[in-house]
Amino acid sequence: MKHLALPLLLASLAATPAVTDAAQPFTAARSWEIQRIGNPEVSPDGRHIVAPVSRTAMSDDKLLVDLWLWSADGSVQRPLTGDPASEATPRFSPDGQTLAFIAQRDDDKAPQLYLLPLAGGEARRLTTFATGVSVPRWVGNGRLVFASRVWADLALDQQAKRLKDREESKMKAQVWDAGPVSVFDTLQDDRQGHVFSVDVASGEVASITLGRGLQLPRFSQGFEGTFDISPDGRELAFTADSNPAINVDDVDVYLMPLAGGEARNLSQGNPGTDGSPLYSPDGRHLVFLQQRTPGFYAAKARPILHDLRSGSTRELHADWDRSASGLAWSRDSRTLYGAIDDAGTTRVYELPLTGKPRAITGESSFSGLSVASGAIAAVRQSFTEPPTLVSLDPRRGAARKLSTLNDALLADTALGSFESVTYAGAKGEPIQMWVNYPAGFDRTKKYPVFVVIHGGPHNAVVNATQFRWNAQVFASWGYVVIQPNFHGSSGFGEKFTDSINPEWAQMPYEDVIASATWAAAQPWADADRMVAGGGSYGGYLTSVILGREHPFKALVAHAKVYNLYTQYAADFGTTVPRFGGFWEEGNREVIDRNSPHLSAANFKTPTLVIHGQRDLRVPVNHGVELFQTLLVKGVPTRLVYFADENHWVLKPQNSVFWYGEVKRWLDQYNPPAGG
Repeated sequence: MKHLALPLLLASLAATPAVTDAAQPFTAARSWEIQRIGNPEVSPDGRHIVAPVSRTAMSDDKLLVDLWLWSADGSVQRPLTGDPASEATPRFSPDGQTLAFIAQRDDDKAPQLYLLPLAGGEARRLTTFATGVSVPRWVGNGRLVFASRVWADLALDQQAKRLKDREESKMKAQVWDAGPVSVFDTLQDDRQGHVFSVDVASGEVASITLGRGLQLPRFSQGFEGTFDISPDGRELAFTADSNPAINVDDVDVYLMPLAGGEARNLSQGNPGTDGSPLYSPDGRHLVFLQQRTPGFYAAKARPILHDLRSGSTRELHADWDRSASGLAWSRDSRTLYGAIDDAGTTRVYELPLTGKPRAITGESSFSGLSVASGAIAAVRQSFTEPPTLVSLDPRRGAARKLSTLNDALLADTALGSFESVTYAGAKGEPIQMWVNYPAGFDRTKKYPVFVVIHGGPHNAVVNATQFRWNAQVFASWGYVVIQPNFHGSSGFGEKFTDSINPEWAQMPYEDVIASATWAAAQPWADADRMVAGGGSYGGYLTSVILGREHPFKALVAHAKVYNLYTQYAADFGTTVPRFGGFWEEGNREVIDRNSPHLSAANFKTPTLVIHGQRDLRVPVNHGVELFQTLLVKGVPTRLVYFADENHWVLKPQNSVFWYGEVKRWLDQYNPPAGG
């Protein structure tokens, strides 16, 4: 399988960070001391970079986010804002004189646009838009466009009153005629997503898409990637559902002149999802991403290039077996760059309009590309390097480190090493896997093994710092942590990703068991002290393993799908399933083979069950059902329930508690030899 060639080049053991007697272990609490750098924005002249930086206020149980400024030569690193409210989405004006950003300050009822003069002075609020502002884009120096969810039947100046009336009403019932009822942790109301513009001088807001018969996709968790504005400000590219059926989605890319006229469907005829429109800086081309398999969120995302002069449309790099993502244009409009999920690493690729794709980075993962002339600002990270701002040479792939915010913390922290390996999985096919070793790892000693099963299922484990299920935290407990990119994982070609549908369980189960077999054969492994766990799909597969043969002494199942029948009522259950409903002929047999609850007779392994009340992706009943089934069967179990968390554990204090409960469970049921 050619798609695994590159990880084989990375299989040499990553350099082990120096460990001193004074270095502190990488605990869960210490992981929250890391300052997290978000996606950067390069100034038009390429001399400055702004990015959001998050730091933890543990006593207040929240993240504080400020904007920081760097010079491209690395000589400047300083905070740009310091308001108690968090700032996000920095955007330089075309003349480089003003920075727009989003914040919810003082008496703001929703996030608003603020403008900060870079010559000096305080930021001023530009909008007071009742339903909030997101994903701003500049149109020249005098106007911005943004997205918001509004009531289409109500004048803009009446939106605030309806919000207030609903908030104050004692009657809290809601009514739906179509889905989605919820997206992850948020109930959806009867508002629609639309694009608006705001005048910088007056603050006057005008609607662009409202009343035009289309709306931004209903299933959007946010509005990133749903629209773009042409450089001359005359045309909007946006995404909308072209199928009027309430139980079928067909998201297409539309072009609409701002001066008036009909919206034109640019991707009509493709039944899959089209999205992420992006104009070239010279205004000649529009690129967007096209998926051609309806109902398959991980289908290959193909870059489609539309020539705005000739009207021609063509697919770029049709033979390239990767999904395009995180695209950014070069300043000369001749090349696209992307942060591409590629065989266990998020690599930067050069995607020329003519020629072949070329990977320009190697082992570390990169994201948040912002392109200047001759350089790319990006966030670099790995299992042992937290998000770090770098300047990337697009020709050689060399990265120059710009941010030093976490250097002192890392210098005083004991981190382990890691490597990429391959082993034979289901059907004898090679599976790439990351192995993280404890600090001070000694190959002559024996270590317990923790198999961490990733979620998705169509999301690979990449070489990056995970703030949930952090391999370095688990390794600080003395475990060797292995993370297989089993069949179904992204980044190894569309055939590999789609190979488990609709049989979710079988090949991933075989791959995980084979990963444990590989580990048990290593001279450093204590084969009698192996555990496994995961969240979301990883929790589902853990529940599958619970009912089948396996070598694990204890399991951890977080936000797991336990009953595939009841999962039809989750937040994605409002459109016709790709393979049909369970009520259709032949489908019950598939579900019965793959639903963990039907193997309850075989449950015998101590299992920690974790779930959040606000989880609407996998509703909380799944966790309660698994926990109570284990109780009835007399299998050791514990339920950790978070009333204020959703599909993930996001609050700092809850996160530290989560890690503590996992460690407590593993210490109890996978104790050291003789313990």
